[in-house]
Amino acid sequence: MFHRLIIGAMSGTSADGVDAAAVRVHGTGLRMTADLIGHTHRPYPPGLRSEIFGLRSTGRCELHALAQMGRDITLLYAEAVREAMSAGGLRPLEIAGVAAHGQTLFHAPPSTIQWFDPSLLAWETGCAVVSDFRRADCAAGGQGAPLVPFADFLLFSHPRNHRVLLNIGGIANITSLRAGGSIDELIAFDTGPGNCISDWLCRTHDPAGPGFDAGGERAARGKPSLELAQAVCRNPYFSRPPPKSTDGPEMIRIFNDEARRFPHLGLGDLLRTSCVITAQSIRVAMADLLHLRETEIIASGGGCENKTLMEILASDAGGMPVMTTDALDIPSAAKEAIAFALLGAATLDRHPSNVPSVTGARRPVILGSITPAPPQEK
Repeated sequence: MFHRLIIGAMSGTSADGVDAAAVRVHGTGLRMTADLIGHTHRPYPPGLRSEIFGLRSTGRCELHALAQMGRDITLLYAEAVREAMSAGGLRPLEIAGVAAHGQTLFHAPPSTIQWFDPSLLAWETGCAVVSDFRRADCAAGGQGAPLVPFADFLLFSHPRNHRVLLNIGGIANITSLRAGGSIDELIAFDTGPGNCISDWLCRTHDPAGPGFDAGGERAARGKPSLELAQAVCRNPYFSRPPPKSTDGPEMIRIFNDEARRFPHLGLGDLLRTSCVITAQSIRVAMADLLHLRETEIIASGGGCENKTLMEILASDAGGMPVMTTDALDIPSAAKEAIAFALLGAATLDRHPSNVPSVTGARRPVILGSITPAPPQEK
């Protein structure tokens, strides 16, 4: 079967770093399959991560700092891609392309910014680069998100089992795959916050700390405010039917506007409340918007490392089994990078990979722009 090697590279709204996955992609179109060769993660330096969040929260930045940020992000992408190639024993000439998402700085459809320099990445890696995946869908009237449902359909569709793919990054999103259904029948959307509120609380209350609640340990010691959680979840976004997408700064704003009325809550209480909000918004999406009562929930993303969140989510799932993609031989930490490898393959094949029923686009479109590999020295 026809195959090619592609590196998928992804940095999510949590801005914790770059995941790169070397993937052997077999077939074309909706018959593609993927074998993971290797995966690596390169964390953002604390200063760069702080700059990203500063820009995302304020919307203000000097132009020279914005340009330097793009360069710094790109060079970290290049390190992750080279490391993934090295781990798989691969050379640049063997790679059909690097599918790189870039770092989301702003997302309010139809406007969206995923920031990095594809020409610099091509130069640093010696590979063609596929990038800028969202804007073609936005141009066609879509949300430009979520994009991963295309890969969810390829990787996780099942002829007999209804499955919900749940990704918990900075934002949480779900893909509902009907048993034996076609790609046009899937439903996917952003449910609301994933880790973004928890990470923001950690950055705000402990600026010198890691910027996240490792393992959910601080949340585990807190007592949730159900009143605050319910106030946040009454925001119209959560009950709005799909297609829809959101971004971390907007979810943080909604939370902070309500949290001001609860000044007595300590950090642990706020962190546990943020876990309740994430789990409750996922439950509302599944029960009230998708009307699901019996299905498999297959989770991935950094939120899977938060044990407190996963315990609350399991208790809110009404008896539905909750597993991670690791149980299906796809490492949770690598899943999004694998997805972008498949999206990049579709772009190289000139195959549309948005899902109009998901994004709201007027029609299927080919996503991404291609930057050629630099000429090899003779």
